[in-house]
Order: sequence, then structure tokens, then C-alpha cells
Amino acid sequence: MRRTASPISLILLGLGTFLLVLAPLLAWYVEPRAAVNPIDIDTTAVYRGTGSVFDTERVKTVPDQRITVTQRVRGNVEASERSGDAAVWDVTTTVDTDKSLPAADPHDALDFVPHRWVMDRRTTEPVHCCRETPYIEGEAYLKFPFDVQKRSYRWWDNTLGGTITMNYRGTEKVQGYTGYRFTGTVPPSKVGTRLVPGTIVDQPQRPQVLAEEWYSNHGIELVVDQATGRVIYAQTGPRRTLRAPGADEDAAVLLDSRKIAFTTATQKEAVRQAEKDSGQLRAVGRTVPIGAAVAGFVLAVVGGVLVARGRRRPESEETPDTPRVPLTM
Repeated sequence: MRRTASPISLILLGLGTFLLVLAPLLAWYVEPRAAVNPIDIDTTAVYRGTGSVFDTERVKTVPDQRITVTQRVRGNVEASERSGDAAVWDVTTTVDTDKSLPAADPHDALDFVPHRWVMDRRTTEPVHCCRETPYIEGEAYLKFPFDVQKRSYRWWDNTLGGTITMNYRGTEKVQGYTGYRFTGTVPPSKVGTRLVPGTIVDQPQRPQVLAEEWYSNHGIELVVDQATGRVIYAQTGPRRTLRAPGADEDAAVLLDSRKIAFTTATQKEAVRQAEKDSGQLRAVGRTVPIGAAVAGFVLAVVGGVLVARGRRRPESEETPDTPRVPLTM
């Protein structure tokens, strides 16, 4: 008997070997490179709540006002491409009451803050280039790094102009989707100065005063998608006040709210994006590699067995070497 390997056995063995090589390649090489922050992002998050707001026309703080915070993030593709491996995001944050909505110009809002955040596309760490403003520090801002861990993170608070510690507090569901919950607070901190009429800070004898602007936060709560670091729920409790120069007490309240949080629509959109992006990462880093490894193992075993057994050919089908006898007359 003579053995020969059939073409199908060689194909199965080769395909199985290929899938076994592909599996770790997807998990260890492709997946980390798929986890990158986009440069063409264009998202809008809307927060709503109630609180006290300083009315410039009535020159006093008015309670029980509905407050809307709109935060738009747009990727600057041209600046990102020039930067190398950084994502350049331009951010505008507006604070409005019903009185200033809808606003034809964001500058008409109660507060309007434009700024630029530059980060490493893979680690989400701040990158100091590309005309960033302000000088952002910490481990996270607007989003957390990929593969969020159960630990504390240094979160950049743009109103404070510095980082705060966000502590891990377990898991929480947002619109049926589970994320990691983090909380933090901001003690009263001086964040700048503002030229105001003296009467606002209890100094009526002075027409203008360079008042101190103070900021604190009753509490910040963030729920984050573990795989992508996307914030799927955010809640904040800002308090901004004015003090006379060198004073220890607040003289006027500019903004004070115990809770301003993502609207339901913003939550649903954030969860939709988190499910989509984390699903893609899961497929590349886990589902496809595991499937490829299992399929590759089965095919390699079957192909190897077929190659080892070969194809048996009966003796009768073999053609013996018969000596040629010359014809004689």
C-alpha cells in the first residue's frame, strides 16, 4: 500500500494553522491599535437642572431657575493630522436659563467657555501642543482612558482649572447599560477675579471692585463605560460666587445648583455609542480571536489526522515495472 495526502487535508491543515496564528494576532496586536480616540468626533451633551442664578438686569440672585448646560465637542481633523498621534478636540460649554434660550449666538448665554483639549489617541493622556488652552492635566477629561480600572482617577475640572480625585464607587446602570461609577467633590477655591459694581460685593462706596470669583462643587458623579472610557452619565452640582477682595464670606451667588445632569436623550445617545464601540473592541479583542482559535484547532486536528492517514491505494491499482521483451521473428 502507498499513502498520499489528499488536497482537502492539506487545505484544512493550512487553514487551521492560519487561524491559530491569527487569533493571538487579533488579541495582542490589532485590538490595542483599534482602541484609539477619534479625530473627527462631533458630539453634543446636554445637562439640565434647577438652581439659583444671578440676574444681571435685576442685580440679584434669583432662585428656582431651570439651568441648561450644553457641551459640544468637535474634532479638529487638520490639527490632529499635523500633531502626529494626538487628537485635537475643540470644546464649547454654554450655561443658559430659559431666559437666554434659544440663543442665536452662544456668546449671549449666561456663561460661554471655549477651550481646546489635546490628548494621546491611545492613552488619553494630555498632550501639550497645538495651541491647547488651558494647560490641561490629569488622567481624564470628557472621557476616561480605555479599559477603565476599579481605582481613583485624576479628573480635570475646567471651571476649577485643576484636577480633582474621582473615586471608584462600584457599578451602576444607565438606561439598562452597566458602567463604572465615580464620585468627587470640589472645596471652595478661588478661580479668578471679575470687575463688578461695588454694590454687588457689599461695598456700595466703591463704583468698581475687582472681586474674587470662587468655585466649589456639591458633588460630581460620572458613570463610565469600562471598555471605551466613554461617560454615559454625568451629574454636577456647581456653586460660583463673588467675594470682596480678601473677604472670607461670599457676597453674591452667581450660580448654585445641587444637581445638573445629562438629559435622558443624552444618556441614550451615550449608551448607544458605548454599546457600539465596546462591541467592536470586544469582537476584535475577544470574540473573533476565541472563535478563530477554536475553529483553527478543530481544522488543524482534522487536517492533521487526514494527512497522517493519507489515501490508501489498492495493490491492483498500482502499475508494476514490467521489463520490455523485444519482439523476435
